[in-house]
Amino acid sequence: MATSFDPASTATSLATAYTQAAQAQLTAQTQRAQAQSTGLTKLQSALRAFDSAVSALSGKKSMVQHAASFADASVGTATASAGAQPGSYPLFVEEVAAAHQIAFTDLPAVPVPVTGTLTIAQGGVAAFNVNFATADLDNNGTLSQAEMARAINSAADNDGKVTASVVTAGGSTQLVLSSTSTGAASEITLDASTLSDATLQAKFGAGTTLVAAKDAIVWLGAKDTGVKLQQASNTFTAIDGVSMTFKQAMAVGAAPTTLTVAGDDAGTASNVQNFIDAYNTLNSTLDALTRAGSAADGVTAGTFASDASIRALRTRLNDMLRQQTGGVRLADFGVAADRDGKLTLDQTKLKAQLDAAPDSLDTLFGSASPTASSGLLGAMDKYMDAWLNSVNGKIVVRQESVQSIQKSAAARQTRLDKQYDNAYQRYLKQFTVLQNLQAQMAETSSMFDALSVNS
Repeated sequence: MATSFDPASTATSLATAYTQAAQAQLTAQTQRAQAQSTGLTKLQSALRAFDSAVSALSGKKSMVQHAASFADASVGTATASAGAQPGSYPLFVEEVAAAHQIAFTDLPAVPVPVTGTLTIAQGGVAAFNVNFATADLDNNGTLSQAEMARAINSAADNDGKVTASVVTAGGSTQLVLSSTSTGAASEITLDASTLSDATLQAKFGAGTTLVAAKDAIVWLGAKDTGVKLQQASNTFTAIDGVSMTFKQAMAVGAAPTTLTVAGDDAGTASNVQNFIDAYNTLNSTLDALTRAGSAADGVTAGTFASDASIRALRTRLNDMLRQQTGGVRLADFGVAADRDGKLTLDQTKLKAQLDAAPDSLDTLFGSASPTASSGLLGAMDKYMDAWLNSVNGKIVVRQESVQSIQKSAAARQTRLDKQYDNAYQRYLKQFTVLQNLQAQMAETSSMFDALSVNS
């Protein structure tokens, strides 16, 4: 008689049945906790992205953009920031700033060692000393122009004030020194009086100016009768909110060019659209996380479909979108929401509102500055902090709660695994004994059958 069961598979089945209910409950809890953790991570990422967009808009200082341009574009370029005021300004560019550049032709290959130092100054102020004593890097017994250039560039206290390079053209080699800063104070002067080689002293005293050191000189108004603006840099910020970078001087006797500062409708609309895009992206994430789901349609419910806290988040954001500040709302600027909460912009309505009340857009949006929070941006930034604060924000608190549940579930799983193993071993032992008994009985039965046949 053959055995009718396998102890291992029987033990497995009975041990599984013994722990099945508890395992099903624990698996469901673990899956819910993991879904919560994943959902919170997605929510945190979406809120952070939106908060970053709010901060970026606040950093512009104004939602209303201005543009600045020269009537003669060859003169230079200009940009306008939040503080710029619309207007026209006559400007005459007498000189643009330049960095000093000087060349020394056919410097001799000087036998080493060369003692003493070459002192390089800018604007009459001693800048740094160059020691050529160890400059013969190839150890050929002479100091070349390339080695001189390396010694100048690596000299202590140079710090990039002056760069040296070797230029060869038309059979002539030149050591060229260039100031890295512009303006009259960039003029390079050399003192080679302590160098031991007389020829080298003489050569360093006979440089040729390639580019003269000059300040930029610009007149607000006509040359000689307007307001003179002079500085080392070609970028001027004398007009509030306007940055002007000049590229070339104007011809003597030419009329001033006109700088025009005016509202930038496209730039302003882009700022509003950036807010809308950021909000719509957040809204899409919230849609996915709170989707009701439908078994009939095969739509899976979102992780937070029945979460009151997330519903409160959506409600609060919607309320802020509808808030009134300074007598205006987003709707007054052409911002509307469809039935799904997606925002759109009517640029024609935006322009009409700005034409009627130029400051109203900034009044509505305000600032997310920690020290001067105001308007829509300020309110949303504060509310985002309530969720994103790394110490006591709602996301962190909920993540800690989920992690606690996951840790508890992991401990319970360990205990359940041990219970399963103990049950399995117990059943395996019992059914192995039973199997052995069954085998013995089969063997005895066979023996009796054999005796009966032989009798």
